[in-house]
Amino acid sequence: MLSSQNRTFDSVITILLSAIEFEVFKRLQISVTDLRSSNVSIKNFVVDIEYAIANNKTASLIAIEGGHSIQSSFAILRQLYQMGARYMTLTHSCNLPWADSSPVDAGLLPPANGGLSTFGLEVVDEMNRLGMMIDLSHVSSDTMKAAIIRSKAPVIFSHSSARRSNRGIVMVNFYSVFIQCDPTKNATMEDVIAHIEHIRTIAGVDAVGIGADYDGVDSVPIDLADVSYYPVLFEALAQRGWTDEDLEKLAGRNLLRVFLGVEQVRDLLANLPVQQDSIRREDVENANISVDCVSWPFIDDSRVAENANVLA
Repeated sequence: MLSSQNRTFDSVITILLSAIEFEVFKRLQISVTDLRSSNVSIKNFVVDIEYAIANNKTASLIAIEGGHSIQSSFAILRQLYQMGARYMTLTHSCNLPWADSSPVDAGLLPPANGGLSTFGLEVVDEMNRLGMMIDLSHVSSDTMKAAIIRSKAPVIFSHSSARRSNRGIVMVNFYSVFIQCDPTKNATMEDVIAHIEHIRTIAGVDAVGIGADYDGVDSVPIDLADVSYYPVLFEALAQRGWTDEDLEKLAGRNLLRVFLGVEQVRDLLANLPVQQDSIRREDVENANISVDCVSWPFIDDSRVAENANVLA
């Protein structure tokens, strides 16, 4: 159990990390934009993404991987949205005072909330009101079910492999451990295709996407080492009968459909007041959560600056 003082310190570090990562992302965007003649840019709305696609440009979204970044504060959630965040994964690999993570299902962590607490349900409400996509990768089954039932907008599983959602999208993760159950075998593109085809069979072509997670895992299929192999994957799917329209949906059209649905719900909720309630202090103090809720080690900003300068 963490003391109040330690929790406060941990909260400050988490918020600081989030702010640094947002700032770094925008600096890198400026550097890459200069390097590639404005081919890459951060976009905040579907109409902007569609415009970029129509002009053969690459559009990028800012996301938050883990609700610990908001530190149980609606104010911080809204600030991150204003800074450009357009979807948030409710948990990472640990429980929050208001949401349980997937290690609960594996028996690695005891449940803290039985899914989403009352505050967690209100987080879903506020994300709906803002127009922020709800990402259910990494969450426990109970959290997943509670969020799907609560949300007025479709949700996403940004890098989860074979899961299903409410008019949403399931994006296939390339992590070898997720797509190949035999640890003695190397995962291959065929394993990825098997997941894609399974999701299409169960949920339909409108519910599948790609969320490879190249920057978050250390083992991927030997014949899908990076994004340059995507054309090979798409050609293999075409040979299996996927049409150009199907492949466009897989490549991003399905995600844009969900994002548009989220924006439509936002517009319907535009007159609702902002969420004002804070999480109860005792929920934070007594929650069965881990000291490891900060998802990344502290960032050396001098190295970040060096990398940004290299790109420039």
